[in-house]
Amino acid sequence: MTLPTAAERNRPGWRGEDPWPGWIGAVVIASLAFSLRRWQLGTPHQFSFDETYYAKDAWSLLRFGHVRAYVEDADKTILNGDVLGLWRDDPSMVVHPEVGKWLIALGIKAFGMDPYGWRIASAVAGALMVLVMCRFVRRVTSSTFVGLVAGFVLAFDGLHLVLSRLALLDIFLAFFLLCGVHCVVADRQWLRDRLADGTSRAWWRPWLVAGGVSFGLAVGTKWSALPVLAAFGLLAWLWSAGARRAFGERAPLPRSVLLDGAPAFLALVGVASVVYVASWTGWLMHAEDYERAFSNTQYTAHDGGKPWSTADEPDADGLGEVTQSLRSLWHYHQDVYTFHSDFLNDSTHTYASKPSTWLVMGRPVGVDAQLDIQPGSQGCEAPEGSTCLRQVLLLGNPAVWWAGCLAMVLSLVMWVAARDWRHGVAVVGLASTWLPWFRYDDRPIFYFYAITSLPFLVLSLSLAVGHLLGRTTVPTPRRTAGVVLAGSYVVLVVLGFAWFWPIWTDQLITHAQWMDRIWFDRWI
Repeated sequence: MTLPTAAERNRPGWRGEDPWPGWIGAVVIASLAFSLRRWQLGTPHQFSFDETYYAKDAWSLLRFGHVRAYVEDADKTILNGDVLGLWRDDPSMVVHPEVGKWLIALGIKAFGMDPYGWRIASAVAGALMVLVMCRFVRRVTSSTFVGLVAGFVLAFDGLHLVLSRLALLDIFLAFFLLCGVHCVVADRQWLRDRLADGTSRAWWRPWLVAGGVSFGLAVGTKWSALPVLAAFGLLAWLWSAGARRAFGERAPLPRSVLLDGAPAFLALVGVASVVYVASWTGWLMHAEDYERAFSNTQYTAHDGGKPWSTADEPDADGLGEVTQSLRSLWHYHQDVYTFHSDFLNDSTHTYASKPSTWLVMGRPVGVDAQLDIQPGSQGCEAPEGSTCLRQVLLLGNPAVWWAGCLAMVLSLVMWVAARDWRHGVAVVGLASTWLPWFRYDDRPIFYFYAITSLPFLVLSLSLAVGHLLGRTTVPTPRRTAGVVLAGSYVVLVVLGFAWFWPIWTDQLITHAQWMDRIWFDRWI
């Protein structure tokens, strides 16, 4: 028996396929996802949850290039259609970076400062995330069909649906992180192709550069992207060393440190850093406003309670102005970090939850609710003595999340015992998006932060589906049983989606119908 060479083992199963069915299928599923997310996107006609911050910040960015404070009752005025003359002179102390808010601003620019306008960018990002999910899982599993299943499952999850219908930052964060991880996985294949061709040095790693851009945009949306960048940067280097060993290079680990470590660091961390700083361009162009407003009023534990070092400096010119603005931005970041790490410790919130409950959906977040709608009002057909209601609940599809937890156990076993790198992607992805939050479980954090973990749960589920189907397409009893089980699971996902649809999309239902969908007291 002749064993396959490293180059033959490296060849992915999809390389000889016609690419069009995979792309067409992914676009169709993403289009379906977009239709579901765009449907009645302007309702409820109000600022839901933290939209009151991000939508108004986006509108301010669009008007001035930086975020300014708003007058009192600005929310009510905007919803009544009056969107001008609502700003104060001073900038606003925003506690998250700008990228996600700039994307929300693009939707407002295109469709106006109203609920549809400030939510449409999220719907687009959610649909694009489904498209990337199809291609990402196809690349990991070498199966176009399994990739399409992954995109379909993601499209029919409730947490993903609701976040794609709100002007919050988390759907953008999840999208950019998925793109970044996809690029790192693509680089794994790219490097192996170079080694198979006899190219030992690979200083230019285009997929890692693209990954650096994606991770930079992710960090520029929320800082919680940093652990994921670190985890997959390390994984990229370990994969490189493993590839050199597989292709018979001598001393693969030391060679990988020199030939792969430095280029990977520059491509991922270096490029991400440049993209991140560039995302603050609007702030930097108005740094003097922030110095005037915050340099003597915001204090950081890191600086011994002293004001910014730029507080009393005269305005510089040329390159000196750039460095001065960057120093002010650094002080601003210290203040924001202090806000997150210290000031929020004494805060409470009704919908706050522990990370240990997120994967099993222990405490969803009520985004909006209109209660006690009387019979005959708004079309309510509740029986006598009862009422109707509308609700938007940030709650996942149990068929996705609960099954995903079981699949992740399989992934952990397969990664450790079988050394299957594909399952390692799922495990590392979940660990880097979920475990860091345990450090902050003494302050208000929320279940919907787990949206960044969802793609890795779906990847784990998809790998389980692949194992059920088997490697051969020849009809056998085992293959038939696998197809039936996998098909039944997909049907279960669709049924769960249909069942919870009313409380994800603000539909009018009776109190009894609502109770049928609230399975646990902690879901109220």
